Amino acid sequence: MVIPVHDVNPVRRTPWVTYALIAVNVLVFITTPGIAGSVAGHSDLSQLCRLQAFMDHYAAIPRELIHHQLPRVVPTGGVGVGPHGPGCLVSPPGYDKSPALSVFTAMFLHGSWLHLLGNMLFLLIFGNNVEDRMGHIRYLLFYAVCGYAAGYGFALLNAGSGDPLIGASGAIAGVLGAYLMLYPRARVWVLVPFLVFLPLRLPAWLVLGFWFALQAMYSSGHGVSGGTVAYAAHVMGFVAGMLLAWPLKPGTPPPPEPPGLLFGRRARPHYSW
Repeated sequence: MVIPVHDVNPVRRTPWVTYALIAVNVLVFITTPGIAGSVAGHSDLSQLCRLQAFMDHYAAIPRELIHHQLPRVVPTGGVGVGPHGPGCLVSPPGYDKSPALSVFTAMFLHGSWLHLLGNMLFLLIFGNNVEDRMGHIRYLLFYAVCGYAAGYGFALLNAGSGDPLIGASGAIAGVLGAYLMLYPRARVWVLVPFLVFLPLRLPAWLVLGFWFALQAMYSSGHGVSGGTVAYAAHVMGFVAGMLLAWPLKPGTPPPPEPPGLLFGRRARPHYSW
């Protein structure tokens, strides 16, 4: 997988919504109960129980989204000892959970630093131009709609699943789809792992098209064995983003970048514009 680091596509206005989304995602992550120990790799049972209770409360659960059936018992965040040893306590939920609202809250939850930083990198690189083209308010609504399309699309394909669905990946996939629709010829600086990280300047249609092809392949079960990544949600969000951005394509000015591929020293990005 290539790693994008910069796109040659200047914006006319500061992408405040993109910056705010990144800040909120980071803030929610570092304040998630029990996440510190989980990330450090030395969490104890009490931290894991608090994290599980928090995720079950605020994550999107496909079974809840489709069938509107909330579980009779949920983790409380406490620790107890049962016939099989220590474990997380469960009890009837002491809160009213809205499955529809959980799709929104799940967009700001992440399970690891790698999960968070990968999502925020893609959002930072590609979100600013989409926000610049749509405007702040319309972009924020677009982001939420793509997240909902990804969440409910995944739930429809996994209606019986009780596993929590978390992450901004579905909404950000929508941003990538919109970028591909609006700026297919924009140049993107990427690092390609080939013995060392080789810097290349590639067109957005190649970078994002390759990314989407991988997600579609993985969502069908090819190329991966097991795992917990909701690739189908990425596919749903990406398609939704392309469709929503389609009406804006005719009036979108092309990015100021000549065609061609660059590599090696010539591929070093310049930030003088």
